Amino acid sequence: MAAIDLIVLGMLKKEPMSAYDIQKLVEYRNISKWVKISTPSIYKKTIQLEEKGLIKGDIVKEGKMPEKAVYSLTDAGEKEFERLMLEISSNPIHIFLDFNAVIVNLDSLPVEMQKSCIAGIERNIEILKSYIKENISEKEDMSEIPETGMAVLRQQLILVEAIEKWIVSIREKFPRE
Repeated sequence: MAAIDLIVLGMLKKEPMSAYDIQKLVEYRNISKWVKISTPSIYKKTIQLEEKGLIKGDIVKEGKMPEKAVYSLTDAGEKEFERLMLEISSNPIHIFLDFNAVIVNLDSLPVEMQKSCIAGIERNIEILKSYIKENISEKEDMSEIPETGMAVLRQQLILVEAIEKWIVSIREKFPRE
C-alpha cells in the first residue's frame, strides 16, 4: 500500500484537497491504469493517513455545499513523503502483468486455444496502445500536465510496444498451418 500512500501524500504536498478531489485527480490523470489504486482505497487511505498524523483534515463549507474535509500534509507527512520517495525508488522493480498467468499456462491448452488467448492479449494491447497514444496526443501541449506525468505515459507506450514485439515472437513459435 506504500504506492497509494505516496500518491495521496504527493498530491497533498502540492496543495490541500478533499478525498473527493484526490479521487477526481486520480481519475483525470488515469493513475489507476499505472498504479493499483481505487476510489474506495483513496477515501480509506485519507482516514488512515490522518489517524497516523501524516495529514490533517480541516472541515470547510463553501456556499450552500455540504461540509467537507480538506486535507493537508503535516510535518510528519512531509517526512513520510520523502521517506517513501527514497524507499520506493530504491526497491527492486517488479513488473506485474496479469496476462502472464495465461502465458505460463498456455502449453496446457490445444494450439488453437493458445492462439485464441494470444489474440485476446494482442487485441487488448492494441486497445491500450491506442488509448495511450490518444492520451499523449491530447495532453502533450497542455501546460498544466506535469512533465513527469507525460514521462509515465511515454514509458507506458514503450512497454506496450515491447509487449507487441514479444507477442510476435510468441506467435512465431506456433506451428504453421
